[in-house]
Amino acid sequence: MSKAPDSLHRVLGAAITIDGSQLAVKDPAALAGPMMDALVRLAVFGGTEEKDWARWVIWEAGRAVGTYSASIHDFYMARGRGDVKGVTVPAINVRGAAYDTARAIFRTAIALEGGAFLLEIARSEIAYTEQRPAEYVAVMLAAALREGYRGPVFIQGDHFQVNAKKYKADPGPEVAAVKQLATEAIAAGFYNIDLDTSTLVDLAHPTLEAQQRLNFEVGVELTRHVRALEPKGVTISLGGEIGEVGTENSTVAELEAFMDGYNRTLQAQAPGMVGLSKISVQSGTSHGGVVLADGSIADVKLDFKTLEDLSRVSREKYGLSGAVQHGASTLPDDAFFHFPRTETAEIHLATGFQNMLYDHLPTALREEIYGWLRSNAADERKAGDSDEQFFYKTRKKALGPFKAKLWDLDATTKAALAKAYDAKFTFLFEKLGVGGTSAAVRRYVTGPAIKRSAPGTGGPAVEAAPDDAEAGE
Repeated sequence: MSKAPDSLHRVLGAAITIDGSQLAVKDPAALAGPMMDALVRLAVFGGTEEKDWARWVIWEAGRAVGTYSASIHDFYMARGRGDVKGVTVPAINVRGAAYDTARAIFRTAIALEGGAFLLEIARSEIAYTEQRPAEYVAVMLAAALREGYRGPVFIQGDHFQVNAKKYKADPGPEVAAVKQLATEAIAAGFYNIDLDTSTLVDLAHPTLEAQQRLNFEVGVELTRHVRALEPKGVTISLGGEIGEVGTENSTVAELEAFMDGYNRTLQAQAPGMVGLSKISVQSGTSHGGVVLADGSIADVKLDFKTLEDLSRVSREKYGLSGAVQHGASTLPDDAFFHFPRTETAEIHLATGFQNMLYDHLPTALREEIYGWLRSNAADERKAGDSDEQFFYKTRKKALGPFKAKLWDLDATTKAALAKAYDAKFTFLFEKLGVGGTSAAVRRYVTGPAIKRSAPGTGGPAVEAAPDDAEAGE
């Protein structure tokens, strides 16, 4: 077994001791102090050995004090039965300045006694933010520990998506790539995954079942792959999707065609296997919003009746938690209270927080990033795009190359951004009914905190090569 590097021991001091594959937290208060800042920095920017050990320490220290990665599946099943009502779970894509952003989320959760929220990253985001699953899990758990959060932490793979063009050219390698990503993510501690095979829906077919066939058949194939990798005692929460965001609104008939086909296929291939806990639909949004020439976002007309109907049918007929709405972060503030009113199960929030980050950047750094985009994203500029439109649509691609600089923002900028994030997350948690949900989460989420062996003794797989697929909010 490899030995923990001296740099790690210097960070831990006497607060955490390591004996072989055993870790002991001697000073729990130190987890919420500067030691954690140094530890998570090793987990992100250290050498290979330092990263492996720092990530293991964060995982095991969290497990020791009751802060651990978990599946929201049982909470969602309770919601499907009607035991939990009036809450829409926010699934927050943490892209840039990830540690500081996540700290604001956990501060809000503690203040409002909220437990029903997800921290997620999409297949495409993993690539362009340069946050592989093992790093992402470490940063999210470190942020929770730094703020003193206790309880299950729900980390989700968003849009683990099959690329339609690649699938059409050669189905095998494209499905295998999604399976490989799921394997990596589960090993890292992602116990919630949104499978997105809605890209395979083919409206050229005459019947809804035929249109949805590839969607549900490949969805079942990916479901079986995920279930085979679950740690003992964990039922990974899986989501399906029937309508690609930014297209025509979904219908009850489409939902029924997909779910009937999915359930029938799953039970034929794997009798008794647990299926989905939720279903993503389209009701009028688009990923990132529609940016106008002056850089503002076009108004969106969201069809809440569609969400309400699809959520009701998914619960009453299929026992799911309800419908999921993507692309919600750029909606106007007065839209959010409608989600729990219509019993929408979950909404996905990403670009709005990225916008807040860019709005708070020092001018010099923002101009440096935009200069980088002019050189490195020029092929993505469409004819007629204004500068504002071009930068808005491409600046997410700079989050990975500028990760270190965003991590090291000056104290004044960080304080202003933290204040803005705290206000926004508080608003969202209150409007979505997340406040006070920690009790229900504790009641229904009772799965195990998975123990890991130290590096060199058969722990999670190493990071895979970056993936270039496109999806996300």
